[in-house]
Amino acid sequence: MRKSRWAALAVAGMWGMLAGQAGAVDLERYLKRDTFTDIKISPGGDYYAATVPMEDRTALAILRREDGKMVGSFVPPRNNHASSFDWVNAERVLIGLAEKFGSLDEPRPTGELYAINANGGRGELLVGYRVESKGPGTLIQPKKVEAVAAFLADDLPQDDRNVLVSVWPFSDDPFTRADRLDVQSGRRQTVARSPVRRADFVTDHQGQVRFAHGAGTDNVNKLYYREGSGDTWKLINDEAVNNNRIELPIGFSADGRLAYLHTEMEQGPDAILSWDPATDERRQILRDPLVDAYRVIYKPGTAVPVGALYLGDTPRTRFFDETSPEARLYRSLEAAFGGDAVFVTSSTRDGRQLMVETWSGRNPGDFFIYNTDTKKAEHVISRSDWIDPDTAATVRPFQLKARDGLPLHGFLTLPAGGEGRDLPMVVMPHGGPFGPFDDGKYDVETQLLAAAGYAVLQVNYRGSGNYGRAHRNAGGRQWGGTMQDDLTDATRWAIGQGVANAAKVCIYGASYGGYAALMGAAKEPALYRCAAGYVGVYDLPMMFTTGDIQRRGSGETYLKEWIGDPKTLAAVSPVNLAAQIKVPVFLAAGGEDERAPIQHTRRMEAALKKAGVPVEALYYPTEGHGFYTDPHRREYYTQLLAFLSRSLGGSTAAAATAEPAKR
Repeated sequence: MRKSRWAALAVAGMWGMLAGQAGAVDLERYLKRDTFTDIKISPGGDYYAATVPMEDRTALAILRREDGKMVGSFVPPRNNHASSFDWVNAERVLIGLAEKFGSLDEPRPTGELYAINANGGRGELLVGYRVESKGPGTLIQPKKVEAVAAFLADDLPQDDRNVLVSVWPFSDDPFTRADRLDVQSGRRQTVARSPVRRADFVTDHQGQVRFAHGAGTDNVNKLYYREGSGDTWKLINDEAVNNNRIELPIGFSADGRLAYLHTEMEQGPDAILSWDPATDERRQILRDPLVDAYRVIYKPGTAVPVGALYLGDTPRTRFFDETSPEARLYRSLEAAFGGDAVFVTSSTRDGRQLMVETWSGRNPGDFFIYNTDTKKAEHVISRSDWIDPDTAATVRPFQLKARDGLPLHGFLTLPAGGEGRDLPMVVMPHGGPFGPFDDGKYDVETQLLAAAGYAVLQVNYRGSGNYGRAHRNAGGRQWGGTMQDDLTDATRWAIGQGVANAAKVCIYGASYGGYAALMGAAKEPALYRCAAGYVGVYDLPMMFTTGDIQRRGSGETYLKEWIGDPKTLAAVSPVNLAAQIKVPVFLAAGGEDERAPIQHTRRMEAALKKAGVPVEALYYPTEGHGFYTDPHRREYYTQLLAFLSRSLGGSTAAAATAEPAKR
C-alpha cells in the first residue's frame, strides 16, 4: 500500500476504509474522492499548490513544502471549480475558474481569474463577470468591470508583476484580444487584437504575442502569425484551403528562430512540425506511428518544446533530439519507476527541482520531487493512497480491425487474480463522442466493475480522438451507423477471443455512451443481455432545440456537421426504436443537466414502458450531467450493480455502514 507523509493533511478530509459483506463490492473504496487532482511546485521551490476535489466544487490548497502545513486555500461556490492554476511568481498563484453542472460534465471555463498569495493573503478576483466596481464615489478603479472572460496566455517568467491573458467579450463567437494583467491590482492593458474570432494567443520567449489561432461561426480554423508587437497579422494556415488541416502553435525553439506547430495530417496521427517564418519551410520533427501527441514536454524551467507524451497501447515519450539532456532524464526516470508512465508536470524556475508524476492502468498516480543535482526522487503524495496497485484490476491494450478494415484500438480491464477467460463482460463506450478517447489510465468506474467480476471493454471507435484527423472525422454523421458497428465488432472480437461469455454481455455508458448503449440494444438485440444509460441522449432531433450546444452559431454548425440533418436523425434515435429492444434497461438522469437534458431519459423510459420492455429509472432533480453528492452516487452504483447482477451474475454492492468520523 502506498503511503505518504502528506496524505494525512486536511486538504481533502480522507475517509476510512469501510468493510463490506463477503463477496460484495465495497463502493466506498471506489467512490472516495482523490486526495487531490493536480499539484505543482512553486518557482522558488518553497510551496506546493494542489487542486482538491470536493463534493460539488474543486478547491485549491497551498502547502508549505518545509513542513507540509496548509498555509493558504481557495474554495469556490457550488458547481464552480479551480480548473487551472499557475504559479505566476514565487509567492502568488493565478487560478482559472470553470463551472460543471454534474460530475461527468466537461468543465466550462467562466473566464474568471482569481489570485492568491502563498500564505493565503491578498485573495482577489482579478477578471471576470463577478468583478465588482469600487463604487461611483471613487476615481480609483484599477480593475475593469466588464462582461469578459480571460485565460492565461503567458506567465511572463521575467516579470513577477504581470502576465498576458486572452480576453473574450461576452458575445457569440467574439473577436478576442491579448491584455497585460497586473496580478496584484487587476489592472489590464491591451497589447494585441486578434484578426480571427475565438482566438487564443501564443507568445515568444520575450512575451511578445506572435500567433493567433481561432475560428468563426463556420468552425473553420485559421492560424495567423506576426513578426512582433505592432506588426501586421499574416494568415499562415486556413483549414478550408490547406486540405482541411488544422495547425496549433506550441512554442518556439530556444534561439527563437523556429516555431513548432502541432499539425493534423491527411491520414494517420498528427505530427509536430518546425516552421521557419523567414523561409516558410515546414519540417516534420516528431510523429508517432499510431497516436497523436497528448502533452508537449518542455525543457524544465522554460517554454521551449523538446518532445511529447503519447498515450498509445502503452504511454511513451519521444523527443526532438533523443540524445538531449531532457531525453536522457526521461529515460532514466522511466527505468527507475519500473515502466510506469512518467511526466514532469512542473519545475522550479531554475529547473533543478522537478515535480514528476507516475501512473499506470493499475495506479491512479504518484508524485515525486526529483532533484537534478543529487539525482534523487522524494515521494510527495499519491492521488489515491488507499488503492494498492498490486491488487487492482489488470488493464490490457487490444487492437482489431472493424468490418470495413478500419484499425481499432482499446483496453480490456480484467478482474484481478483470474485468467481473463469466459467472463461476464460490460461493454463501456466513452462519451463525447468526437475527440475524447479511452487512454488506459486508472479508471475508477472500470475498476469498480472489474471488482464485481466483469471484464470491461473500452474501444476507441471511429470519431474518437488520439488517432488522427481521419479517424475522428470518420465518425461524422455516424451516430447509430459505423460508430455503433465498431462497438459491435469489438464485442464480437472479445467473444471470439474467449475473453467474454457470449451469453453474458451487457452494454453501459454515459452521455454519448448512454446513447450507444441503448442504440446497441436496439440494433443488436441478440448480442446484449441488458443495457444501461447514464445521463444519455436518446432523441437526436431534440439536440437542435434543447441543451447547451445549440445556443450559439458555432454550436449549430457543429450539430449539423457532426450529428447530421435533424430531419434524418429520428431513424437513429433510441427513443423511436424501443420496440426493437428485447432486454432489461436501466436509466439514470439529473434534472439540472444542460448537456443531456432530463427529457431525453424521461422520453426513453416512457417509450420502453409502452413497448413492454423492463425498465427501471433513477432521477435526481438537483443533479446535473453526472451525479455529485455522495448519497446519490452510492445509490446510483448500488442500483447499477444490482441491475447488472440480475443479467450477468456479478457481485452487488456491500451494504453501507455508518460513516466514520472525518479526520
